[in-house]
Amino acid sequence: MLKIDAINFFGNKIKVAVAAGVDRSAVSQWKDLVPEARARRLEEASNGVLHYDKDIYDQHRKAKRLEKQTSTPGI
Repeated sequence: MLKIDAINFFGNKIKVAVAAGVDRSAVSQWKDLVPEARARRLEEASNGVLHYDKDIYDQHRKAKRLEKQTSTPGI
């Protein structure tokens, strides 16, 4: 789930934070992708309009692992 989609649905970061059960400063720290556990809560809070897709998070983890493996240490 993209952070921008959650903000667009709920209206602002404060409302996203309330729906996700986090402090509003946490939402500002999220990158483009909503943290997985919060995405599940937001899916419930939006009555399924926002969708948590496990495959997106799996792909994101794989890409990060691959990035770590291919980065050159010491440069």
